[in-house]
Amino acid sequence: MLPMMTIDGIPVEINGERNMLELIRKAGIELPTFCYVSDLSIHGACRMCLVENERGGLEAACSEPPRPGAKILTNTRRLRKYRKNILELILANHNRDCTVCANNNKCRLQDLAIRFNIDKIRYKNTSLMPIIDDSSACVTVDRSKCILCGDCVRVCEEVQGIGAIDFAERGSRMVISTAFGVPLAKSPCVGCGQCSAVCPTGAIVVKNSIEAAWSDIDDPNVETSVQIAPAVRVALGTQLGLNNGTSSMGLIVAALRRMGFDKVYDTSLAADLTVIEESQEFLEHVGSDSKLPLFTSCCPAWIKFCENNYPELMNKVSTCKSPMQMFASVIKASSANSKKRHVHIAIMPCTAKKLEAKRGEFTVDSVPMVDHVLTSQELIQMIKESGIIFDQLEPEAVDSPYGVVTGAGVIFGVTGGVTEAVLRALSDDHSGMVIKQLAQVGERGMEGIKEFEIKYKNRPVRVGVVSGLANARKLINSVLSGEKVFDLIEVMACPGGCVAGAGQPVADLNVKIARSKGLYTEDKLSAIKTSGDNPLIDGLYQGVLKGRVHELLHVSYGGAHQRLHHSSDQSLELSHENDHGANGQGGNGQSENDHAERNPPTPIHDAI
Repeated sequence: MLPMMTIDGIPVEINGERNMLELIRKAGIELPTFCYVSDLSIHGACRMCLVENERGGLEAACSEPPRPGAKILTNTRRLRKYRKNILELILANHNRDCTVCANNNKCRLQDLAIRFNIDKIRYKNTSLMPIIDDSSACVTVDRSKCILCGDCVRVCEEVQGIGAIDFAERGSRMVISTAFGVPLAKSPCVGCGQCSAVCPTGAIVVKNSIEAAWSDIDDPNVETSVQIAPAVRVALGTQLGLNNGTSSMGLIVAALRRMGFDKVYDTSLAADLTVIEESQEFLEHVGSDSKLPLFTSCCPAWIKFCENNYPELMNKVSTCKSPMQMFASVIKASSANSKKRHVHIAIMPCTAKKLEAKRGEFTVDSVPMVDHVLTSQELIQMIKESGIIFDQLEPEAVDSPYGVVTGAGVIFGVTGGVTEAVLRALSDDHSGMVIKQLAQVGERGMEGIKEFEIKYKNRPVRVGVVSGLANARKLINSVLSGEKVFDLIEVMACPGGCVAGAGQPVADLNVKIARSKGLYTEDKLSAIKTSGDNPLIDGLYQGVLKGRVHELLHVSYGGAHQRLHHSSDQSLELSHENDHGANGQGGNGQSENDHAERNPPTPIHDAI
């Protein structure tokens, strides 16, 4: 029989809960907190979760482990008084311009002030004047709304391993700051935005691009196109009247057309292009006997992290552009003769995509390939602003000629999805049985670090899948020390992948899991599950990409990629414990220029 604690007179079983707070919430009591985030270390600063023990003592539920036989109370007159007083003190030192705050109606401080009926504040308002750092392309910081909970500091250090921000000064002068108070854009920040995802107030929010987007949509001399990333379709649910994880792609398309976009596309097609190009690059890498792995290149926060911390590894990062940039290059090339100015907008789950869009590598003649990046949060705001009742729309399909996508492209939005899509592409057997087997080799799941083994010419090929940059650092250091050897490592900055991007509506682990399941469900319902089987791919290589593959689909970050990118006559034998798998082959050993001119590449799975 499990040990018990008594909470407000109710016996509750203790079954692995790490602290009293978890046990209390299991009992159906929503104890208020600011500084508690389950994935982070215990800070215990806000004191909102105080409970009263049987001796009349007060304890912070977040930092106290469950005690068998203990009796606690969570809702006494004394506790309510303390909580209201804490809220008043915080509000007395807080910028209370709630109606114009980006987090209005999404703010935990606002929610708790309403919950505890704070109708007056007895203390003088000592809040700072707005002190805004908008130097970052990804997030905006306003110190006057900071309550010093430390959530942003801990997620930056513990989950992302960066430490771009920390507490500075002491006492009443304490603030969250970068080292030496430099603007965030000049700090080690990589733009992942996870600080904004855990901030309980409006102190750190996603950089807003809505007005710039509306300006171009409303301009009659502008033709607008928009692409929608795979993870976005499963993130709008609870905000717009759908269940968690429900795919709303058809509804998003319909909403975007009502908002005035001329063309609406699915980024998953560009994910299919990424798979084709990256699979060939992986074959080349496996055949090179390199002692270092090939790293994926889809995540811009990971690219920035690698540039800052491991510049010597940049020539081991795939030369493939991200799917967003691949699609933008194709769209801009296709519309080069348009009579109107063409503006291309990307709707992404990621704040770092805003930084990627501004990089010089993705700008031609001072014109970015992606003119604006809108996050899922911003899309939700624009839908509400438009007065669209989202869940009452009729679903619509994306526009031709780029309207066919595969399940492999859709699963890019979850950690392990890129790897699984590549494994499918490198198999010559695309039967349902083999697709299911390739889903079981070890790439799926929300774990931060996953490792598994396949076979290449009867030798083991080690694959790593990592999400969260602190986990990436851990795995990379093990590779550099010689402790571990990998041939391919997929890296996503956000824990769980793009479904947990900081541009998505804030979500706990259960919601992130629901989103990932939503993408896998869409994959199951897809008639085409392998990127090379997409009937549009050949047309792209024979059309807009002909003679321009390297120019439009590949990138060199600051000259870091000096190696040749070519295909080679190699086959990859995929297998797992039951030796299921198949063979695949690259091109014909052409040089980089020849590779760019080929018409089109031979699909890997057909080359045997």
